[in-house]
Amino acid sequence: MPLDKGNRVCYPEMGVSVWVCYTLFETELGWMGLVGSGAGLRRIALPQPSPEEALQVLLRGLPGANADPSPFGDLPHRLERYFSGERVTFSDELDLADATPFRSAVWQATRSVPYGQTQSYAGIAQQIGRPTALRAVGQALAKNPFPIVVPCHRVVGKDGSLRGFGGGLEMKRHLLEMESSTTPSTPDIEPAPPWLRQPFLRVLTAYRAWRRRPGRKRHPLA
Repeated sequence: MPLDKGNRVCYPEMGVSVWVCYTLFETELGWMGLVGSGAGLRRIALPQPSPEEALQVLLRGLPGANADPSPFGDLPHRLERYFSGERVTFSDELDLADATPFRSAVWQATRSVPYGQTQSYAGIAQQIGRPTALRAVGQALAKNPFPIVVPCHRVVGKDGSLRGFGGGLEMKRHLLEMESSTTPSTPDIEPAPPWLRQPFLRVLTAYRAWRRRPGRKRHPLA
């Protein structure tokens, strides 16, 4: 999905001309956002409770970007479908201009983990030819700006335990369980303890109630 440059914002302080646009949209789990340049996706914001919070997360360090959904094609719709539980493919182009070669290799290897399956940090390290770089692989995934499209939630410990995720461990667990519900071959995910599940479920329940309230209007940026 190379993004059409069109009338975007130039950031000469980055050392190159980077044309940036963004869009916001609503999913079953909350408001998400995309940032893109002429080279592809630059950033994805995971679901947030409100469009304002999604925008704050999305545009951190990118002041002045233009709101323009057209260059992203059907990616927002595919993400909406994904969070509704559908099996969706994401082959979109990524803007990796700011990534180190190591991080790029980790992210590209992570893209090869199929829907409904998991891979270990050790497996990713082996795949990129750096078998002892487990900690560095974890750090690269912690910096992943393309969650879902680069499915870092599918990378787990060698023993199957969940590790870090930008959206929180319970969202990671939710995504894996959602995918496994349509893919029986996925390894079982250990049940979450009540202290971990309750905060996420409370936020999700409150958000869904907010979506159903009478007279709610769509946000003008969506």
